[in-house]
Amino acid sequence: MANAPATPRHGDDGIPGTGLSGLLFDEEYEETHHDIRAVLFDPVFDPREGLSPRESGQLTYERSRVLHAALERPVSMLDRPRRLFALAEWSSLLDPAVFSVLLVHYNLCLGTVLDLGAGRDDIKDHVEELDRLDAFGPYMATEFGYGNNVAALRTEAVYDAESEVFVLNTPDAGAQKFMSFGAFRDIPKLAVVLARLKAGGKNHGVHPFVVRISDGDGLCEGVRVTPCPEQPVQGVDHALTWFDHVTVPRRNLLHGDLGGFSSDGAFQPGGGNLRRRFLRTMSRIQPGRLCVASAAVGAGKASVYTALRYAETRTTNGPGRGDVPVLEHRSHQRDLFPALAKVYAMNLLLNHAKREFLAHSGDTAPDDLNHLISVTKALTTWEMSEVAGISRERCGAQGLFRVNRIAEYGSLLHGLVTAEGDNQVLLATTAGQLIARTDPDRHPVPPAGPADRAPDAEAADGDGPDVHRELLRYREEFLCRAARQAMAESEGTYFDAWNGVVNSALDMARTRGARIALEQFRAGESSLTDAGDRTALRLLASLYGLVEIQRDAGWYLAKGLLTAEQVEGMPAAVDRCCELLRPHARRLIDAFRLSPELLRAPIAFADYTAAFQRRVGALGPDADRPHPPGP
Repeated sequence: MANAPATPRHGDDGIPGTGLSGLLFDEEYEETHHDIRAVLFDPVFDPREGLSPRESGQLTYERSRVLHAALERPVSMLDRPRRLFALAEWSSLLDPAVFSVLLVHYNLCLGTVLDLGAGRDDIKDHVEELDRLDAFGPYMATEFGYGNNVAALRTEAVYDAESEVFVLNTPDAGAQKFMSFGAFRDIPKLAVVLARLKAGGKNHGVHPFVVRISDGDGLCEGVRVTPCPEQPVQGVDHALTWFDHVTVPRRNLLHGDLGGFSSDGAFQPGGGNLRRRFLRTMSRIQPGRLCVASAAVGAGKASVYTALRYAETRTTNGPGRGDVPVLEHRSHQRDLFPALAKVYAMNLLLNHAKREFLAHSGDTAPDDLNHLISVTKALTTWEMSEVAGISRERCGAQGLFRVNRIAEYGSLLHGLVTAEGDNQVLLATTAGQLIARTDPDRHPVPPAGPADRAPDAEAADGDGPDVHRELLRYREEFLCRAARQAMAESEGTYFDAWNGVVNSALDMARTRGARIALEQFRAGESSLTDAGDRTALRLLASLYGLVEIQRDAGWYLAKGLLTAEQVEGMPAAVDRCCELLRPHARRLIDAFRLSPELLRAPIAFADYTAAFQRRVGALGPDADRPHPPGP
């Protein structure tokens, strides 16, 4: 009874298209998103409780197969990156582990095989096996003792020219492959494994190899797997993997333009240095980071959508008014409306990064694009983690239940902060590159002094977003130049110099992302034709800008860019913006194309008490009377 479906099954979202929806989905909803969303109504995605870790993991693989069977093959999807990003956004909503399994398989494993094995008939069987999902494809890069430092990994693949095979070996415990999917021995796995290629007595750097981990009947010879400890929510068979002199056929090296074999069977490295070859090996990291950001934004949307739907219907005492929806309380708005503004900001920032990535498809990514993608990945995962946390909190005890989803999204987002490059490391690398640019005068910083225009209590009604954007730009460029100057004047080692500015450099890179997001609000507003949509979006932009400026209000005050009166007035300005946003809340969340029926979250329904009772199989005085299926 408790596991019976609570809602009818249908794939039509039943939500009229809006300009805001078109903006959020970059006018690609019908073409790119709709059919992926429709698959999620399959009963296989209904919540199931009381599963063991193994049962939960097996269900994840079952659900992954359902999605794979309903959509175009992975090879075709990789030709349309927007489809890959859409799969990442929607697949995490009902089972976060499905996102992990499918996106590793599609993007990292099969994507690497295609990128570095293009046109090779000798590995066609591997491509077809992965494309059909006859075997799942883990991606084994990270090592137990080295974390994100993939360039320093120690797994070795030593080439034996006489027998024309590589011998793959794990030299010590720290070199075990960490967190890849391999603990279920009865599920076929054909992995891409990164290892240090050694041939002719020389180290040729990190290269990817296709390696069979298991064949459905058990682990392959020489492969040893130890399951990782259980994680909250994630039903994935993460493991430590050890290779004990595993023989890998020569054809399984994915060398691309990184090298090849001469007529006498010797390995010949390609052009460029070890760093260039390493970066080529990691070709799928950039789209992977956009997939991670897409999943984060999807989880953020679902979190604040559920919290706001619940807040519209759950009533509490309003002094002098009796029972009112909790969303009428300004204290509730002050948590959820900034969360909503962050979701829009990160969605628009992500759309911008996707467009820039697609504009350079097939090209060597320029530095500005790499910086944009790194900042986008870091900000979206950090900000959406905060959104999920505050959304869960504002739902009270209901937010704790897995069936209401938000707790699961929080767990997913904690993992996404680390996935495809730990955020702090990723942002520090980006900040260091920005500080080291050879064109430091491209955006000169204006002299410190009072701003001509600064945010005030009227900012929500006036030109707030434009003022906020300029203040963010000032802070970004000031911090960048100050760090550059401090490093130039340092008398210590390079590490000492960098260590002295790293925290302000991180602040600079984060501010850069917020500034770009605010610019995307302005661009988005100009594309809208409906006056109500434009008003709602501009209010969100004002709120987002205010919250960002308030975060570092002391800094702006110290630089003379804000007055004490303006800083003191910011809380009132935020409250005023929330008051103006209240009539637009439903319009703004309807643009997400979510529904209670899709999420199966009882508190998202208009009659959430009936939905919750049906979900848990509770009996009441009207148990024999039919309940409406939805809002």
